[in-house]
Amino acid sequence: MNLKRKVQIAVISDLHLGTLGCHAKELAHYLNSIDEELLILNGDIIDFWNFKRNFWPSSHIRVLELLMERVRKGKKVIYLTGNHDDILRKFSDFNLGNFTLADKLVLDLNGKKHWFFHGDILDSFIVDTSWLTKLGDAGYSLIILLNRLCNKVLTLMGKPRFSLSKKIKRSVKQALKHVENFENRTVDLANDEGYEVVICGHIHVPAIKKIKREDSEKTVTYLNSGDWIENLSALEYNHNEWTLFEYTTPYFYQKESSFEPLVINELVSFPI
Repeated sequence: MNLKRKVQIAVISDLHLGTLGCHAKELAHYLNSIDEELLILNGDIIDFWNFKRNFWPSSHIRVLELLMERVRKGKKVIYLTGNHDDILRKFSDFNLGNFTLADKLVLDLNGKKHWFFHGDILDSFIVDTSWLTKLGDAGYSLIILLNRLCNKVLTLMGKPRFSLSKKIKRSVKQALKHVENFENRTVDLANDEGYEVVICGHIHVPAIKKIKREDSEKTVTYLNSGDWIENLSALEYNHNEWTLFEYTTPYFYQKESSFEPLVINELVSFPI
């Protein structure tokens, strides 16, 4: 019995493999649940910034195995570089069979030009990043680690999990402004380049929305695949429609050997 869901295109980003924050077991479960024609890895897949030799658990290796298995079986896999795996940019535009390494991707879907890129190139255009600078990479990693420890305790108590980093982002005005500025700047750049749909990662905030430019009547569809640190989310494209999914808590920390059909929360369906 085939339990996999058919998907034309799946987009995942910000896995940060090699770090404590990566939910590799859940990610492997998700990858095991879909049968996609094209998989787009939209940056920060392996976290070379925080990579440690003494931390590369079997669950992270399993994710890489599932990705390589797709290539071996003839599935098309496109790896777009991000800032945490920018070391790979020196090899961009590399093709080997059905595997491609690049910095950006353009697809024509349903007659509309879709532009895929990680999003870190916009950092230099967004000035209100002081909250990110103060927090720093080490501070963010500490929050993620504390959050995972708290969630383990909550699980033992039969309580629902929560995301501390998401709560901080939603409550800090500078964080909200940063996300808004990132989205608007992304849309402006996509419109200037002639793209009707733009797909990013980078800021760990999953979204599907139409954004209207202030200086015209034009709108650009903005999508963000989120991450596998806080949101455990992915974008999927089927029958001219993008859908944003988030992994559900009942499957957290489930063993891969006891694979069951993935249950997901459908957040948004958006026709393109």
